[in-house]
Amino acid sequence: MILYPAIDLKEGRCVRLVQGDMAQAKVFNDDPAAQAEAFEMQGFSWLHVVDLDGAFAGAPRNAAAVDAILARIKLPVQLGGGVREMRTLEGWLEKGVRRVIIGTAAVRDPAFVHEAARRHPGRIAVGIDAKDGRVAVEGWAQTSSMTAEELGRRFEDAGVAAIIYTDIARDGILKGLNIEMTLALASAVNIPVIASGGLASMADVERLLEPDCAVLAGAITGRALYDGRIDPKEALAAIARAKGGAAQ
Repeated sequence: MILYPAIDLKEGRCVRLVQGDMAQAKVFNDDPAAQAEAFEMQGFSWLHVVDLDGAFAGAPRNAAAVDAILARIKLPVQLGGGVREMRTLEGWLEKGVRRVIIGTAAVRDPAFVHEAARRHPGRIAVGIDAKDGRVAVEGWAQTSSMTAEELGRRFEDAGVAAIIYTDIARDGILKGLNIEMTLALASAVNIPVIASGGLASMADVERLLEPDCAVLAGAITGRALYDGRIDPKEALAAIARAKGGAAQ
């Protein structure tokens, strides 16, 4: 399992939201590149970045901050937020983003996901964000009629690298991951699933290391890292023990 530290970008700063509400953004670092470097030094093997403004606008809005992050660290970066067309997606890949996440466009234009995955094998992920069991789009501002499993099955044969599943109701409130729904999605598709939304403590990390969660490819953690509820060294050591190898 890979533990992904998260950097959410709003107006060039590193923030965390509560249940996707932009009005409840708490700033944790004015220098996202410095935060990324700190995560790298703590031993993480990947970085998860979201352009929150871009997710609402439908196009990148924090390019300068992302550029600074890419220039500062060597960690592979997966990035989402406002990726609605091929030019945007390929622009990020050319800049050095390892994996691009398609969210809203996966609902609106599934052919875009298929074409992107065909052109860039292993470098495309689908972001599935659910609210009350239904997929949310446009920076979580709108809810569709589609379930997470229905959306995931659309891309079974597309060759996407991963699905990042977020339970919006739990995001940013430190109440724990929705393990039941995440495992249900993972069992419904043959695409690696990364859990997101609500990771709150070392108990949650240990839960992810139990046998039934072995089907999950990883998990994203944000606020709990910034608040100090999860100690990076302890979390990565637990993962390494479970794998019998190096920390992730």
